Amino acid sequence: MKLHHFLLIIHLISATIWVGGHLVLSIRYLPLALKQKDPAIILNYEKKFEALGMSSLLLLIITGIMMAYDFGVSFDSWFSFSSGIEKVVSVKLLLLLSTFLLALIAQFSIIPNLSKHNINKMAVLIISVTLIGVTMLILGSSIRYGGI
Repeated sequence: MKLHHFLLIIHLISATIWVGGHLVLSIRYLPLALKQKDPAIILNYEKKFEALGMSSLLLLIITGIMMAYDFGVSFDSWFSFSSGIEKVVSVKLLLLLSTFLLALIAQFSIIPNLSKHNINKMAVLIISVTLIGVTMLILGSSIRYGGI
């Protein structure tokens, strides 16, 4: 098995965990938490998912960068948008940065004060991160065809 294929498998498993975990949160637990105005439902899920989810995200970042280099998209060509694959890598990096910023907002602004009165703010963040993850998954699948 070639290194790139191994990296792709790890990347896909990690994406399954990251995106799947956020889809479960968005589709199963978030509606219940909003209906009951109970932030504990979200916090309990996040507590259970956090270690696996963050490990998956770290593996996604590492394998994604390694595969980008394997495709010839090195650090100096990030954000050049000159080829289809460079466009995908650059957009995915921008979406990763957006995910990171949303996580900072959640951790330092919303979660410490999460209550039934501001649960909707958390819902917006959860849905945003989920949509970003799905978008990154779709973009990644386009690399096989030369990117966007």
